[in-house]
Amino acid sequence: MFKKILFLLALAILASCGSSKSKVATSKRTIKPVVTRKRTTPTRTVATTKSPTSTRTTEVIESTSKTVVYSDVVNNYVAQFKDIAQSNMRQYGIPASIILAQGILESGAGAGTLSKTANNHFGIKCHTGWEGESVRHDDDASQECFRKYKDPADSYRDHAEFLTGRSRYASLFKLEKGDYEAWAKGLRAAGYATDPKYPEKLISYIERYNLHQYDAAVLGRDFTPITKSPPVVTTSTPKPSTTGGNYYEVSKGDTLYSISKKFNISVDDLKQWNNLSDNSISIGQSLKVK
Repeated sequence: MFKKILFLLALAILASCGSSKSKVATSKRTIKPVVTRKRTTPTRTVATTKSPTSTRTTEVIESTSKTVVYSDVVNNYVAQFKDIAQSNMRQYGIPASIILAQGILESGAGAGTLSKTANNHFGIKCHTGWEGESVRHDDDASQECFRKYKDPADSYRDHAEFLTGRSRYASLFKLEKGDYEAWAKGLRAAGYATDPKYPEKLISYIERYNLHQYDAAVLGRDFTPITKSPPVVTTSTPKPSTTGGNYYEVSKGDTLYSISKKFNISVDDLKQWNNLSDNSISIGQSLKVK
């Protein structure tokens, strides 16, 4: 019996060794790389059509320097300093319209040489007693001394103190605060400027830009705007008169100093030859230069 069992085990082992092993076929799968395409957004061309250039009024402002600006520059200047002008009107009694008109004229609406280099918006010279900073600038004479300020607001305050602190301007403060014409003429008469056209220039700015509205606001009065056509600006090249070559006709922007340099003579000689008591000259005036 035991032999029979051994025989059966031997048969089972032989059967197992003779069987064929099942093979697992492994096929290599090729994985294609995934290509991510960047989506290109089509370029959209925007056609920009330029509108015709709007009409802008040119201002040629002449005082301590000749400055050419657009009217919108003047409007921006007024918007920037109107509050200071009205505050000074309340405190010192100077019409806001006059303050702004002088600021426009003397500073070239903030674009002139003195306002840029010295924050001097009113063309105030050093004069006796000035202890602050200063700059040199050609005006009635070569390299005159002008006051320099840290901030335009300082210039506005000094302008008010300059007028209220000098006896020659005392008569101005007897005038009606809303009478800008009388103030403009009074400033010239008191010697603030040598330009005979100074009052006319101030009044022109006040009425073109309706600066008297700020006087009305301070005084609590109704304001009626003035409608005027914009000024026509022409440019011309000054030419000496041909009358014997001895005379020169004053053109826009001329000063005695600029004429003296043109003809290589002194300002004193010009004044003596033409019986001038001060530096005031006017457009169209004939001056002896030789």
